[in-house]
Amino acid sequence: MKIVVVGIGYVGLSNAVVLAQHHEVVAVDLDERRVAQVNRRESPIVDSELEAYLREQSLRLTATGDLAVALDGAEVVVVATPTDYDPAEDFFDTSSVESVIASVVEHALDATIVVKSTVPVGFVERMRSVHPSAHVLFSPEFLREGRALYDNLHPSRIVVGDTGERGRMFADLMLEGALDSSVPVLLTGPTEAEAIKLFANTYLALRVAYFNELDTFAVTHGLDAAQIIEGVGLDPRIGTHYNNPSFGYGGYCLPKDTKQLLANYRDVPQNLIAAVVSANTTRKDFIAADILRRAPRVVGIHRLIMKTGSDNFRASSIQGVMKRLKAKGVEIVLYEPSLEDDTFFGSPVVRDLDEFKRRADVIVANRQSDELSDVADKVYTRDIHGRD
Repeated sequence: MKIVVVGIGYVGLSNAVVLAQHHEVVAVDLDERRVAQVNRRESPIVDSELEAYLREQSLRLTATGDLAVALDGAEVVVVATPTDYDPAEDFFDTSSVESVIASVVEHALDATIVVKSTVPVGFVERMRSVHPSAHVLFSPEFLREGRALYDNLHPSRIVVGDTGERGRMFADLMLEGALDSSVPVLLTGPTEAEAIKLFANTYLALRVAYFNELDTFAVTHGLDAAQIIEGVGLDPRIGTHYNNPSFGYGGYCLPKDTKQLLANYRDVPQNLIAAVVSANTTRKDFIAADILRRAPRVVGIHRLIMKTGSDNFRASSIQGVMKRLKAKGVEIVLYEPSLEDDTFFGSPVVRDLDEFKRRADVIVANRQSDELSDVADKVYTRDIHGRD
């Protein structure tokens, strides 16, 4: 079977690799650098399993920048293009997905179009009305940045928003590529699948916000947050997972998905979803104020990335803290090896770690790092467990 995957990001590349174990896969991207890297069997993103599979496994995978050519003979097209949240429109910008669907209708009408990009609730039904001859379905992705391939090889569940033959066919393709033998499969309506994605990510954001607000309470009252979290988590209904305080939820998915779900609630009574969105702003306000209480002259920002083993810092919570500190006139220096530029939002990027440590009065780190152990007295973090 020939499969086309459009978008060489975390979602697209991990799906392409999983499917290329058994099928001919063509990955498509506008970024010529990413296309060339995939064709050289190099991963354009930091992900240990992706890097190993591209280097070591026999995959029927090629990459190109020409979508029209790639679509020739395609039976399945997986759409994994970016859908950034547009605050002006209060919805995801789905133009890239819509453009791909239109191209498939023009060049490969009988292909099954599987939307993997996160979209507003009701998007697929709208696309089906716009393109009644197309075969569009939605299959949400549940992966972690830096572990994208692992999470597709060992999926927690496979959800496909189509209850017919094409939905079952795509679920079988994902099962075929997985390493686990028993994976829950759920075939739903397309709108229900879209809601599953947004509600799942909003619950994760809710859990992050809950433990962050617990931590805020503990700091404000001089209490040991670790003890409180441990006692709360020992209730088996709550558990000891996903409970490590941070500067706020960030990354590519949670901030935009919570806002999108809130937008979808526009005519539906709610309190909790709005609170989850606003809690993230409140947490960053508190963290910045807590740092300012130390009266720093120069604040060092240690890493912009969201989590260990990732190179992505889109919408990372530490950026929000940094911008609040800059707004108060605090001098900022950054240590972020993945940055190519010498400045970031007007602040210098220091590539020598020892120099970075010398220049900063307070070093702000969303997550602890062994490389800061010699200046532990300077480090400000709310990382209790030393893990993501």
